[in-house]
Amino acid sequence: MKVISALLLVVGIVTASSVAVHAAAQDYAFEAVKLEVRSGAGSELAVRLIHKPTGKPVEGAIVIRTRLDMSPDSMEAMTSEVAPESSTEPGVYRFRGDLTMDGNWALKLQAKVQGESETVQGTVVFTAKK
Repeated sequence: MKVISALLLVVGIVTASSVAVHAAAQDYAFEAVKLEVRSGAGSELAVRLIHKPTGKPVEGAIVIRTRLDMSPDSMEAMTSEVAPESSTEPGVYRFRGDLTMDGNWALKLQAKVQGESETVQGTVVFTAKK
């Protein structure tokens, strides 16, 4: 009986810790600093990473993957390279991309946040206009 109780306790702890880790990545969100951007070469895209429970910006995240495409306008194959830029504003991550046509562009991001074991993921939609 003691063995079964100990085993159930271990299973409960492992399950609770995996649920807590999974919920932690959901505590973050990427937001557009400015929703409307200029279309054309070298357009600036800026996002803010927010810790949702506190509403505070998250500094020092490492963006490990980006993708820029027109999936919001049903043109996911229309992609553009995106390059990181430096930023001095806390929690703001800046990029440059060639928004080759007017419309809605999705910047899809994955980032590592210090102290979180899961990767934070998000999509920010920008509207490109001339």
